[in-house]
Amino acid sequence: MTFTDLLRPAAAGAPCAGDQHAGDRHAGATLAAAVLGFFVITLDATIVNVALPSIRSALGGGITGLQWVVDGYTLMFAALLLSAGALSDRIGARRAFGAGLVVFVVASPACGLAPSPGVLVAARFVQGVGAAVMMPASMALVRHAYPDAGRRARAVGVWAMGGAVAAAAGPVLGGLLSLASWRMIFWINLPVGAVTLLLLARAPHPPTRAAPFDWIGQVTGIAAMGGLTYGAIEAGQAGFTAPQVVIALAVAVVSFAAFVLAQARVAHPMVPLELFRSATVTIAVAIGFAFMVGFYGLPFLFSLYFQQQHGLSPLGAGVAFLPMMALSACLTPFSARITQRTGPRVPVVAGLCLIAAGSIALAVAPASIPVWVSALLLIPVGLAGPLVMPPTTAVLLDHVPAHRTGTAGGVFNTSRQIGGALAVAVFGALLSGSGGFEHGLRLSLALAAVIALAAAAAGARLAVTRPQP
Repeated sequence: MTFTDLLRPAAAGAPCAGDQHAGDRHAGATLAAAVLGFFVITLDATIVNVALPSIRSALGGGITGLQWVVDGYTLMFAALLLSAGALSDRIGARRAFGAGLVVFVVASPACGLAPSPGVLVAARFVQGVGAAVMMPASMALVRHAYPDAGRRARAVGVWAMGGAVAAAAGPVLGGLLSLASWRMIFWINLPVGAVTLLLLARAPHPPTRAAPFDWIGQVTGIAAMGGLTYGAIEAGQAGFTAPQVVIALAVAVVSFAAFVLAQARVAHPMVPLELFRSATVTIAVAIGFAFMVGFYGLPFLFSLYFQQQHGLSPLGAGVAFLPMMALSACLTPFSARITQRTGPRVPVVAGLCLIAAGSIALAVAPASIPVWVSALLLIPVGLAGPLVMPPTTAVLLDHVPAHRTGTAGGVFNTSRQIGGALAVAVFGALLSGSGGFEHGLRLSLALAAVIALAAAAAGARLAVTRPQP
């Protein structure tokens, strides 16, 4: 089955074993909308990195302010994903996806017009809210459009291309647009959002599941993740013993304990704890976290490294990321085929080991190496994307019931966004620490390698067969 065949569903009445939606003429439009949604969400996470020095020059602020431009988006994304997943199951994935897309698109011009760092961060928070609602809904749209596991695995591979292409295009596109103005990087979301809404209008309405909203879970979840991320960011400037850092981390610990307790006791939990009775689901969540530490954290590190240490322009820094991201995008279409031949364990473990290998190589490389050598050493990290995420996502969707797809997607993507947010927060703190930029860079890379290797060990236990229905 080719890429085109997957986007073009079979005609009504045509035989297609195991695919209950073979006659649905709108499955292709549903998948295309989900792909574009994933594209624009990922683009706004990657396109900003190379523009950070330009933003600082125009609006002011130090590394902490730059971290909040990145983490303001990621924090709200992570904090609301759990509720967004449950919301998607309750009101329907199409409605949730459309609402999130509208919020995201409306917030984009506000980012582009921001007159100060505070306004920019606030607008990035709103973008994060929209992205949080879109992400689990996009996974649920794919799950409901392709109920057959084989076709769904291939659809997930196509869906993952949205993120891969955005990751590849983001640094270069950010550098190009920054030549005119860094503000242009946010305006590109408008045409992409308009096309996505047109495609979404052709998508069928997935089923809904009525249940009360878990306000206790949402409040404690936001407090836990917000306190953790804020504490990590502020620790870079004020130190871990500063009162605001201690208070923030204490709030995170207490809120997380309250969250777990509430999920075990409330009648309709936002995150049913029985999801984690499956070792495969737990491992997939851990892999999502570890993957983003490397795949999201390293571009943040080297966006600053290329521009501050080597004096590259935003465009030059974007071009330096091109080999890493382009090869990642090129490998993504083959992800499903690789997984079908080897099972999910092999590509997942191999991809995580590639992140570790690339991080170690960059950590031990001399500071005097030219930019092109650093760009080549980043390639293994880029290749990890299509090897890790599509099979992990497909395995997760295979091991949760259909009516929990949005919730499971919210949990999975929460772990990913927490990994990305903490990577930026902790790596930024290390870069600005007393040891200096280079010491912080090497320490950050070593940390990314250790986390990737731990996740690879867990990935070796991924299930190779699907549970019986």
